[in-house]
Amino acid sequence: MATSELEEVKQRVFSSSEASDEELQILLKHREKGEFDFKLIDIREVYEYINNSIDDTDLLYATTLFHKYIDELEKIKDEYIVLYCRTGNRTAQVLSILKRMGFSKIAHLSRGIDQYSGKMSKNAKLPKNI
Repeated sequence: MATSELEEVKQRVFSSSEASDEELQILLKHREKGEFDFKLIDIREVYEYINNSIDDTDLLYATTLFHKYIDELEKIKDEYIVLYCRTGNRTAQVLSILKRMGFSKIAHLSRGIDQYSGKMSKNAKLPKNI
């Protein structure tokens, strides 16, 4: 049953390129169980991340420095990726750019961290890429 839930959510999220609050929580739950792997990437600024971040964020690629991360992103182009920002506006723009670059397994948290009700942390340790 859990696998069908995962497959339905994956299909919905990555075909629409948008993840709802609930869908991201489902993906994170399955990732924690080792049933699905994806990269969760925050594209806000460092100070925003420190103030509040989604638990288990893998990478922080600040939008203002995004051009510096293109080579790193190319290395994970074939992996599943979910982006998030504060409201979903920045991720929608970055998503469009990455899709034009050939990223196909990519989505964003459509309403951003402001509307996220899952596990979050203040003063979280910065991801390993920072």
